[in-house]
Amino acid sequence: MMPEATPSALEALLRRDRIVVVAALLVVIALSWFWVTLGAGMEMTALEMTRMSRDMAMTPAVWTPAYAALMFSMWWVMMVAMMLPSAAPILLIYARISRREREAKRPWAPTGTFAAGYLTVWAGFSAIAAALQWGLEESGLLSAMMVTTTAWLGAGLLVAAGLWQLAPIKQACLRQCRSPVTFLSEHWRDGNRGAFRMGLLHGGYCVGCCWFLMALLFFGGVMNLWWIGGLAAYVLMEKLLPMGHWLGYAVGVGLVAWGGWLVVVA
Repeated sequence: MMPEATPSALEALLRRDRIVVVAALLVVIALSWFWVTLGAGMEMTALEMTRMSRDMAMTPAVWTPAYAALMFSMWWVMMVAMMLPSAAPILLIYARISRREREAKRPWAPTGTFAAGYLTVWAGFSAIAAALQWGLEESGLLSAMMVTTTAWLGAGLLVAAGLWQLAPIKQACLRQCRSPVTFLSEHWRDGNRGAFRMGLLHGGYCVGCCWFLMALLFFGGVMNLWWIGGLAAYVLMEKLLPMGHWLGYAVGVGLVAWGGWLVVVA
């Protein structure tokens, strides 16, 4: 049995745990952004694709199993870069609770398991996104630059994303993401298996909150750094700012208006 820690020793352990978790998050997030910026394994970097015109002619990619795997990895690492920063609060709180409840001698181990469950859900989303990308490219609705080729599809994505921002189910998912303490108190499970299950559940709420926003990458450019960075910053603000839910409503109205304007000019 472990000896009971004194309050000062416990606080020292909590500070050490926080440093370890923050350092691990920063490393993973930085490496993910670095790989995305380099082009995620493609022939051009994201910087080059961002500078290129969406009207520039390029040879469409041939979808082989290897290319499909590359696209899946591109989407998944991109989701890690974009979504993991907004998951940092719940991971830090989980590590603190784990230490206080003495669930493990090294609470960052189950914290890593929680994060693995969270990212597993985004892996599932990435597989669906890669399959959708393949379908859109095969139908000619997505260019080799990974941007929609018709104004109607772009307008449809904007309007649909805006309506989702206003939907009750979106707001229900957002409340779970904005209240990590409430989520952990309502869904707590012990051990590594419980940590993974909680990570899966929290990831599910996060996907429910943000999946249509991620679909906007097809409108702005899947490898357009302005869109990737802008969406990542917006997700972070929506989840962390005190008035983030009102920001979501405002963005929803703006997206619907933008999509409607594209329909008019088309």
